[in-house]
Amino acid sequence: MTREERGNLIKGILFTSPWLIGFSVFVIYPVVASLYYSFCHYSVLQPARFIGFLNYKDLFTDPLFWKALWNTLYFAVFTIPLGFVMSLGLAMLLNTKVKGMAFYRLIFFIPSLVPMVAGSMLWMWIFNGEYGLLNNFLMKLGLANPPNWLMDVRFAKNAIIIMSLWGLGQTIVIYLAGLQDVPVSQLEAAELDGAKWFDKLIHVTIPMISPVIYFNVVMGIIGSFQVFGQAYIMTGGGPQRSTTFYALYLYQTAFEDFRMGYASAMAWILFVIILVLTLWVTKFSKEKVYYHGG
Repeated sequence: MTREERGNLIKGILFTSPWLIGFSVFVIYPVVASLYYSFCHYSVLQPARFIGFLNYKDLFTDPLFWKALWNTLYFAVFTIPLGFVMSLGLAMLLNTKVKGMAFYRLIFFIPSLVPMVAGSMLWMWIFNGEYGLLNNFLMKLGLANPPNWLMDVRFAKNAIIIMSLWGLGQTIVIYLAGLQDVPVSQLEAAELDGAKWFDKLIHVTIPMISPVIYFNVVMGIIGSFQVFGQAYIMTGGGPQRSTTFYALYLYQTAFEDFRMGYASAMAWILFVIILVLTLWVTKFSKEKVYYHGG
């Protein structure tokens, strides 16, 4: 390395040092520390005491851990497919040439800009069992005894799933960008060959936007396994722990029970679950994702 190159390297490091310091202090150190604390009995108020794999062993015998994991899986199994169908369907509608389309796109995107707390408070009012807008609408349709959504074990998780589908604006925009990148020539060629609308969707549109679908599915998996804010604000994990999702149980364990070591073990198990699912989706879609020029 010449003297000039060494000088440029030093200048580059100095310019990026604020980010490097911040990344090291606020990302790398917490990650490494949480891995160490996952093998410790640590309550913040007292020094950490190394206990080996005891936290992980206790997790697998903790019924509430399995309950939270089941609630999260239930949420993911319904949210990811429903989110895919709704966001792709709306993106296709918003990709048509209709007068005032910019306004319609804005309307569907605005909910994704609403802060989580404000949105949760709004949906608490909608799902209110006594004077909520949804039950008022159902009673006008003739339903005599509509459910108390957030206070009924049978409907609480479903209510949060419905709420999560409200903020699909960013996913819709990504699909819309992918749809606008589909070559018109291929669609016209398929139409000349006698392909109907559904044939063009299955054999042309979806293969051409498969990288976008792959990206949104992976992000959906990551987001659904980290669902927290809606349940924390709207139900607090109830009723009867029916909305105690994994991230919510982790938060309660760490910051309400002060069992930081146990919560760190939970965090690393969540990391492994998301990593395994992401790798599985990647392997499954390896031969199904088409890249331009690939």
